[in-house]
Amino acid sequence: MQILEKLKPLVLTGLIAVWFSAHGNPLHAQSTEVLTVAGGCFWCVESDFESVPGVVEAVSGYTGGTTANPTYKDVTRGGTGHYEAVQIVFDPAKVSRERLLELFFRSVDPTDPGGQFCDRGDSYRTAVFVSNSQERALAEQTKAQAQQDLGQKIVTPILPAKTFYQAEDYHQDYYKGDSLVFTRFGPKRQAAAYKRYRQACGRDAKVAQLWGDAAPFAKGH
Repeated sequence: MQILEKLKPLVLTGLIAVWFSAHGNPLHAQSTEVLTVAGGCFWCVESDFESVPGVVEAVSGYTGGTTANPTYKDVTRGGTGHYEAVQIVFDPAKVSRERLLELFFRSVDPTDPGGQFCDRGDSYRTAVFVSNSQERALAEQTKAQAQQDLGQKIVTPILPAKTFYQAEDYHQDYYKGDSLVFTRFGPKRQAAAYKRYRQACGRDAKVAQLWGDAAPFAKGH
């Protein structure tokens, strides 16, 4: 019996370790928050925000529409109601939701209702998705400040969050991928293809023209 009593703490510790392994660390899960935005090409939004200190990861996907489990072809063809969007997972102890929203508005052309840069159509429009009244108030406040700073009307809507569908694996971290892809520029590694696309699309040039020194990411490309 004494041996069993001594083993009990070890068994309990082992069971706790197994539970955490299966379910993840709830303390870690509670330490992060999510901001979902649409800013045109999700490769670019993902690339921009994964460079921000305090951002844990950015995930490309589709949201805002009515079609369940949409594919990339479904969304870009139109009719699904979905936006190309990105879920930004961040540590609020290191970067605030407000700061990320400020960066977002200044990393896109929020005056364009028909898409972003060379990418046209509903799926490429900008939007901010919110889950509650507190998030909405913050987004509206940040949008109003951005509009005042820009001196032009911002058309980016603040929308209620809907189901977020993660995009296909090949879209995730596309900007730093090493796979060989065939493009209009010829065969290239993903990272090189991404840089050529971003430059040809005119994203950074337009953002820099709009926001000047306030553009947080345009200078880095």
